[in-house]
Amino acid sequence: MTDPILLTVDQGLARITLNRPERLNAFDGETGHAWARIAEEVVARDDVQAVLLEGAGPAFCAGGDVRAMVELGSGPALTELAGVINRGILALTESELPVAVAAHGAVVGGGLGIMLVGDYAVVGEGSKVGSRYANVGLTPDLSVSAQLARAVGERRALQLVLTDRLLSGAEAVEWGLAAEVVPDAEVGARAEAVARSWIAGAASAYGRAKRLVRDAATRSFAEQLAEGARSIGAAYET
Repeated sequence: MTDPILLTVDQGLARITLNRPERLNAFDGETGHAWARIAEEVVARDDVQAVLLEGAGPAFCAGGDVRAMVELGSGPALTELAGVINRGILALTESELPVAVAAHGAVVGGGLGIMLVGDYAVVGEGSKVGSRYANVGLTPDLSVSAQLARAVGERRALQLVLTDRLLSGAEAVEWGLAAEVVPDAEVGARAEAVARSWIAGAASAYGRAKRLVRDAATRSFAEQLAEGARSIGAAYET
């Protein structure tokens, strides 16, 4: 059986590849548990300085595998699986590892949440990015409700979750969901180049900068100023 998620580590770069191309890398139970295990392993390793998230095949991630959801048989079982996947989301989002995302093709539902785990997303010109939860009678999970409004603002977030709108790659950049749009065939190479540029530079400083920005919403203005002062002093010592 092929592993649903692949992990390789090379010269400081952890490459996490969603590997269910026949299902557009949609998450089922096996994939969810593999995601949590691999994400927690990556953030615990001393030889990782940056992360690249990508998807095999024609799409980055089509969210949850609806067929697999039906097989779970109950809402509590689905809630439990979402909690497992959230472990991996938390591990990467709360780490001091900068995360690049190569998001080609479909990025919908939970796939949007997985993309939002990244700190720098590269999308393809042919990418389609959206929520699409309500289309199947579900509500946003996997960090979409937690991170979407932070990325694009509340009004635009509501536009995505209350309609079946899909953004093009260029629109995803315009809205603030992605950093760059490139030809579809160049998405993976460009995202990897970004990740390796962090490793080639002051990798720990990029990681600390990520944490400063990611954690700002949890602090008062005065607390954030103090944390910025503390962090720059700690960075200087290295």
